[in-house]
Amino acid sequence: MFSNYLIGLREGLEASLVVCILIAYLVKTGRRDALKPIWIGIAIAVAIAMGFGFALEFGSQELTFEAQEALGGSLSVIAVGLVTWMVFWMRRTARHLRSELHGKLDAALAMGTGALVATAFLAVGREGLETALFVWASVHAASDGTPRPLLGVALGLATAVLLGWLFYRGALKINLAKFFTWTGGMLVVVAAGVLAYGFHDLQEANWIPGIADLAFDISGTIPPDSWYGTLLKGVFNFQPDPTVVQLAVWALYLVPTLAVFLATPEFLARLKGGGRSAAAPAAEERVPAAE
Repeated sequence: MFSNYLIGLREGLEASLVVCILIAYLVKTGRRDALKPIWIGIAIAVAIAMGFGFALEFGSQELTFEAQEALGGSLSVIAVGLVTWMVFWMRRTARHLRSELHGKLDAALAMGTGALVATAFLAVGREGLETALFVWASVHAASDGTPRPLLGVALGLATAVLLGWLFYRGALKINLAKFFTWTGGMLVVVAAGVLAYGFHDLQEANWIPGIADLAFDISGTIPPDSWYGTLLKGVFNFQPDPTVVQLAVWALYLVPTLAVFLATPEFLARLKGGGRSAAAPAAEERVPAAE
């Protein structure tokens, strides 16, 4: 449940910040007349993301078992690729996000209503589709027959919306550089579990051999239905009897990706003294409050 909460929080907060920046800029510049097209674009983006999620969930139920596993495994691999790109992209461009969005919004204002709708749709839509795909893959990997994975996602998204509103009202300051660094690192750990589970799906679909070759089996020590087994699966997508392929994929993804993500001058400088390097994002961000 925690891993899905983290996904909902991290992905939802990015979308919330984008919305806050767009709305706050229009309010501050006296262009409240442009708010309606922005909200229309946001609503379309959210609707398409939800529709995409429903299509993944209910569309796959009509397939054979092998086809379901092949689809689930393939989409899990794609989702991990997208979320890895997103984590590195956000770390690199977070400090330019506001100015970049302001520039796009100025251009859209000059072009008219349609451009405003498109700007909001594109700004939020990408986040929404990435979120829908990764949430689906993560819930699929962490599914334990209960609604807890979906509840975790819902709580994460609700927290993100609340934080976004507090940002907008100017009531909250947070060190976004540290937030996105630490949550990004944790998201890489979650993604490693999703990737390993995706390869297990591909093995069950007979796309990859080795389904019977287990790396180890500690089901007797950590039963999957125990509270601690459920906790490990919910947080890390842990499986007590992974195949050799699963374990190899998990390690080959997690170790180098996490090392590259964390071993940066900005991160090391923040660890040493909480200081800010020249290339680091601003230590604290606050979305301008509406007047």
